[in-house]
Amino acid sequence: MLDHQYSENLSEVQESKHHYPPNIHLIGNSYTHTLLGLIGASETKQPHLNLYVEWCYLYLLQAAMNKIFPKKIQTKTTRMEEHHPGHGMVQFQGFNEDHPIVVIDIARAGSWPSQTCYQHLNYFFPPDNIRQDHIYINRKTDASGQVVGQTLAGSKIGGSINHAILIFPDPMGASGGTIDAAIKHYQESASGTPHSMIALHLMITPEYIERMKKDFPKVEIFALRLDRGLSSERALQALPGKFPAEEKGLNNFQYVVPGAGGVGEILNNSFV
Repeated sequence: MLDHQYSENLSEVQESKHHYPPNIHLIGNSYTHTLLGLIGASETKQPHLNLYVEWCYLYLLQAAMNKIFPKKIQTKTTRMEEHHPGHGMVQFQGFNEDHPIVVIDIARAGSWPSQTCYQHLNYFFPPDNIRQDHIYINRKTDASGQVVGQTLAGSKIGGSINHAILIFPDPMGASGGTIDAAIKHYQESASGTPHSMIALHLMITPEYIERMKKDFPKVEIFALRLDRGLSSERALQALPGKFPAEEKGLNNFQYVVPGAGGVGEILNNSFV
């Protein structure tokens, strides 16, 4: 007789309350907010930044797996079966291993988060079902430094995305332009219909949420923090999303406030 408790669905993720659509998952806590404080601190350099970002992405990935990944009942035989035949088995609701998983490296700030997720997933699922794609996207700015779009310099997509779980790890969900361009590139260049699409961010802004709500309302978005530091006092005192017209998280150069300031540059030690 197997213990009923092991078959329960333990997929709930603790989320902050808000007035945004249900695909927005704000999952930060004291642990992750402390890490984000360290990531944004002016004194944080390599190699510490890589480690802090890695810890954040392992937390984000865990939440997305629990919330979104398909599940199935599994039975595993433990080493105690030898000593207690018929009783050394455990049954639980684990992950369905049948779905292919594609982790998208959005160079350059997304390269380390993507590698972290890709490597971790290989320990949970058959490696033959997991691949890492690469997309090279940069912000395009005008003479005054204003962001006017994205430049997609190239990509390496390793095959079909049919029934696949697509994961887009990108630290800063600022204007939404990068994720927007990446998803559209898959829609235009890859064959098949994915099972689901998941975006993993350290921080997002109200502007990002508005854009994704309009363009890709079915993308599941996980973030450790919502940054809206330029919002009105009334908006800041209310639950996120209650006064969307008064919420603002981007400065005139589309950088996140308070944000973290140049995460991609410090991750790569390349300040160009």
